Amino acid sequence: MIRRIRPLVAAALCTGLAACAVGPNYHRPSAPAATAFREVNGWVPATPAKIVPTDWWSIYRDPVLSRLERQVDVSNQTLKADVAAYYAAREAAGVTRGSLFPSITLGAGQTRSGGGAANQFNFGGARTANEFGASGSWDVDLWGKLRRELQSANYQAQASAADVAAARLSAQASLAADYFQMRAAEQQLRLLKMAVKDDRSALRIAQNQVAAGVTTLADVYSARTTLESTQSQEQSAELTRAEMEHAVAVLIGEAPSQLTLAYGTLAAEVPVVPAGLPSRLLQRNPGVAAAERTMASANAQIGVAEAAWFPSLTLSGAYDFESSTLASLISASNAVWSFGPSLAENIFNGGATVALVREARATYDEEVANYRQTVLNAFQQVENDLASLRYLQSEYLEEHQAVVDAKKAATLTLNQYRAGVADYTTLLSAQTAELTAEVTLVSLQSQRLVASVSLINALGGGWDRSELRQPNDGIHATLSSTVSNTVTNP
Repeated sequence: MIRRIRPLVAAALCTGLAACAVGPNYHRPSAPAATAFREVNGWVPATPAKIVPTDWWSIYRDPVLSRLERQVDVSNQTLKADVAAYYAAREAAGVTRGSLFPSITLGAGQTRSGGGAANQFNFGGARTANEFGASGSWDVDLWGKLRRELQSANYQAQASAADVAAARLSAQASLAADYFQMRAAEQQLRLLKMAVKDDRSALRIAQNQVAAGVTTLADVYSARTTLESTQSQEQSAELTRAEMEHAVAVLIGEAPSQLTLAYGTLAAEVPVVPAGLPSRLLQRNPGVAAAERTMASANAQIGVAEAAWFPSLTLSGAYDFESSTLASLISASNAVWSFGPSLAENIFNGGATVALVREARATYDEEVANYRQTVLNAFQQVENDLASLRYLQSEYLEEHQAVVDAKKAATLTLNQYRAGVADYTTLLSAQTAELTAEVTLVSLQSQRLVASVSLINALGGGWDRSELRQPNDGIHATLSSTVSNTVTNP
């Protein structure tokens, strides 16, 4: 019996392995590209920097920020969800891979049957049948449907891995941006508190001059209005600081009430990483990589749909032992076997196969368009960030000089006011201009730092799509640490 089955199985194996896979082989379509980023031309960053993929935030030289960033991998719940989605996609590929091999089932059973006079009081006519054996079946992948399904699943798992990298980088970038905005709010608070002290001093001077008959109550009311306005701005800065601290807490997976950060200083330097070539961006941006892998998965699904045009071949067999006596069940005389192929072809299904193929091709075209749009969006983001950094750098330098001039003007006007040479309106205007310039300068520094973080995010934070081709089913080095942290810190 074994000698009869073996040639058939060998022939089927050879047929399945040698069979071609229907459907188009994947070739990455063209995408919009440029030779260089436009906004780089003629601009030299004030502080050029080189990032390290594993901890790109270290270029800001802020130990508190570094400590917070390391907690993103461990505790961020959104990132954990993306890691779980990756695991699901990877195991889905494993399920598809299993369908390429035969399915073998081992079973045993016992039945009692009877008829005629047999009833609940008379079992003399009952018969017992014992059965033990194995059965198997194999859907031979003649046309490559299962292989295309496996391709699609593997590509989707890689897309999910790229999604994890993108989510991880996005969470880290959001944390850095919120952190810098929090530090900017703290710096503005310091300026506003000093301004409140100055406004109170100006109010006392105005009150003393009214008492001395030098000026009118109008100056007192103006001084009080300025003080109240500055105090209102102080409360607004406090609110911004609190909101940013809460956002940081959520990003590291903590309740806002559980995180209290001490006041710190805003980074004085704005490091800028080189943008490189636009073509290189396609390799560095995980969002682009995810869109490209999704497109490849959709391409494989065309082959899955086209395989429905061809007949399917299934090999099935069984080897059983059947006996009425359990003690003698396993013996050659009680053996029963069967083996045979079956071929099936769909003759008519109302055009469903045609529709499935068209649907698969339309889905692929959709993913091609999505991929190209993702590339364009990535280019746009880099250009926007480069433009922001370029113009904010110039604006910051001009505003810095404006702060220097405003301080001199305010000091001179205060001395003139105390000497009775200048009126209060002139002093108020000079002090307001000084405070506005200082607050604006802090805001510009915050915007520059956030734009620097945004550029790093757009450039992939040092990530590279070659990591998708590494062992362990496409899970790359940066994902490995995330996965291990997620597993050990659920």
